[in-house]
Amino acid sequence: MRAELRVLIADDHSIIRLGLQHTLQIHFPGAVFVEASNAAEALAHSRAAEFDIILLDITMPDRSGLDILADLKTEQPETPVLVISMHGEEQFAARVLRAGASGYINKSEVADEVVSAVRKVLAGRRYVSATLAERLASEIGKEGRGTSHEALSAREFEVLRLIAVGRSGKEIAAALSLSYKTVSTYRVRVLQKLNLQTNFDLVEYARREGLTENSAV
Repeated sequence: MRAELRVLIADDHSIIRLGLQHTLQIHFPGAVFVEASNAAEALAHSRAAEFDIILLDITMPDRSGLDILADLKTEQPETPVLVISMHGEEQFAARVLRAGASGYINKSEVADEVVSAVRKVLAGRRYVSATLAERLASEIGKEGRGTSHEALSAREFEVLRLIAVGRSGKEIAAALSLSYKTVSTYRVRVLQKLNLQTNFDLVEYARREGLTENSAV
């Protein structure tokens, strides 16, 4: 780590970026902060300079959240990424951790947790809340594999989420930089894995599982 801690904060809400910077400045004096308001800016910064840690809002307006995470880890594979999200950790934390994130904080708890989370992640460990850690521990050894959508690949999960919020096949293709045919293939796989028949079934499943709050993850 450099003498000066370098932090990239990627969030599309300026008040969140400023709040994070203010909180961290108190506990990490001399830290250098770089802000990004969208995925393109975050990737540009990650290509221009090295960071000690990246704070990433997984819900960004211009790219799929998991795609952003993957791209950032490609650019800076050794830099830990701490995900900050509006979504409940029971739905998304395990998925982003599997995708390479070093920690997950819900935005409703960020003021209380961000300093301890940053310290833990900088020390080379992973950070999840005590509640999530207990839930994950309780699932060890169980015969079940959790909810059905946990068996989906990252791309299949994204297609499910976008269908669930009403995106058309062409819109999904554009959002994920895929062909319409490829999106259709993913849709079929999702239906098969979830044992569903129609897009309406997908929408109802997503609503029931709490996956429709936002389309960016």
